[in-house]
Amino acid sequence: MKKKNLLAIGLVFILSLTLVLSGCGNSSSGSSSDSSKSESSSSAALSGKLTIGGSTALQPLAAQAAKEFMEKNPDVQIEVQGGGSGTGLSETQAGNFDIGMSDVFAESKSNVDAKALKDYKVAVVGMTAAVNPKVGVKNLSKKDLQDVFTGKVKNWKDVGGKNQKITLVNRPDGSGTRATFDQFALDNKTPAEGITQDSTNTVKKIVAETPGAVGYMALSYFTANDDSVVKLSIDGVEASDANVASGEFPVWAYEHMYTKGEPSKLAKAFLDFMMSDDVQTKDVPAQGYLSVKDMKVERDATGKQTDK
Repeated sequence: MKKKNLLAIGLVFILSLTLVLSGCGNSSSGSSSDSSKSESSSSAALSGKLTIGGSTALQPLAAQAAKEFMEKNPDVQIEVQGGGSGTGLSETQAGNFDIGMSDVFAESKSNVDAKALKDYKVAVVGMTAAVNPKVGVKNLSKKDLQDVFTGKVKNWKDVGGKNQKITLVNRPDGSGTRATFDQFALDNKTPAEGITQDSTNTVKKIVAETPGAVGYMALSYFTANDDSVVKLSIDGVEASDANVASGEFPVWAYEHMYTKGEPSKLAKAFLDFMMSDDVQTKDVPAQGYLSVKDMKVERDATGKQTDK
């Protein structure tokens, strides 16, 4: 009798253990399935298209970041185009750009409702004059630089260069690069008439190919292995990242990305990526920009510079 009871108890124990293990197996399977669904959902979370346009000074960095972002998110398409800061702001306000790039604060543009746009400062870039290598000038005082661009001086020999007529290459009125250069290099003096080009790449090409030519561009367009144009110092201060960060070199601007109101999920994800360590510590310096975090000075929309 005892043996029968023990056998019955043993069978009940085995059956209970089997049910418990079966339940655990089902629970584990469900958890694994949920995890797979979560991972699949996460990887497929970002899709769609972004159109980014505006500042040609910011364009190289935005294009590089967009390339990396699309590699991480294969269902996303990003188109990056130039057109100038004015275009970036107005087209974003009109809803034609998801993200507008600008070298200037939206508040500085009379045809833009700055309150309708949300500002993201993604980098800083210095700017300076670029001259044809045969000019024979590497440094100008601020006064001489202003005399060159306002047409008061018409030959390079009058400011220490070769006997060569000066050819001015300007950006159009809507350009943020022009606005920055006019404000902080020329002290808002009006430049003389010259060749006007919509893009920095074209300005660089014309300056490189035209005897006596001078223009201006972001420091990101001056590369170590390219001697097609000469980067000018101003008042003996080199246009370098260190001098921009300290505020010693005066011609610099924030690189802004603007959205119309709050950004979409995809636009916000890209803007977050722009501020990530991957972009800020690698792409930003590699492309010739400075991280906003590295600046020892700051500016407001009026152009007033103060120590941080």
